[in-house]
Amino acid sequence: MTGSEVPPSFRLAYVPGVTPTKWVRIWNERLPDVPLTLVAVSAAEVFDVLRDRGADAGFVRLPVDREDLSAIPLYTETTVVVVPRDHVVAAVDEVSAEDLADDIVLHPLDDTLGWERPPGRPAFERPATTEDAIDLVAAGVGLLVVPQSLARLHHRKDLTYRPLTDAPESRVALSWPEEATTDLVEDFIGIVRGRTVNSSRGRSQTSASPSGAASGSTSDSASASGKSRRPESGGGRKKPAGGRASGTAGGRAGGKNPRGGSGGSGGAKSGRRGKPRRQS
Repeated sequence: MTGSEVPPSFRLAYVPGVTPTKWVRIWNERLPDVPLTLVAVSAAEVFDVLRDRGADAGFVRLPVDREDLSAIPLYTETTVVVVPRDHVVAAVDEVSAEDLADDIVLHPLDDTLGWERPPGRPAFERPATTEDAIDLVAAGVGLLVVPQSLARLHHRKDLTYRPLTDAPESRVALSWPEEATTDLVEDFIGIVRGRTVNSSRGRSQTSASPSGAASGSTSDSASASGKSRRPESGGGRKKPAGGRASGTAGGRAGGKNPRGGSGGSGGAKSGRRGKPRRQS
């Protein structure tokens, strides 16, 4: 290697709430000679980071400006309301926006849900960040509606969350500058889509359009950071035409999309549904 040559590397940006651990592990197994550097960046800044080549690709939240950025939608997150543990909402499995009509619902400036009008009553001021809003919920100032991944990221023992049934949802995608679709970017696309090392689909066949989104990686994208993710391209595998048992295990594995709200101290309780009673 001459003095002018630079060894290859890959920089992967990600917004708060996204956990790229599984994909990074697969990258390190398949390309051990190409170091991958993670770049944590806010949802508001991630697109500028990609355009300025501060990262080769990144996990972002839609929408994406398709004029200069390519994107592959991966999964849709469950929307939850974060409440104190002694709030009446904590007594049920899920709530609707109407159930929050009498509560103050905080609307941070870095909101990722794109509300036309958030539910509940507005606070006097909008918190600067989601983290600030979480602190206000803990102080009893109001409630907060966020993607479940952010509720988990900012988990506190004195708070819990429940799914909000009729709220906007956050969609996570892999994005990169269209003019910088390098071989390493296509290698990472293959990993995210769940291609094997010996996959017959070459780099030249990689499509940047959302129509091919996550066709082979729904299980990877859904399992990387919990069950709050619903794959963007759903649907189970087709059953065999005949009555033979061969291949049915794969068909059983791919049907139901995961829903969040379980498996943690902040998850939904079972057995109770409907609008919570409000104490007078």
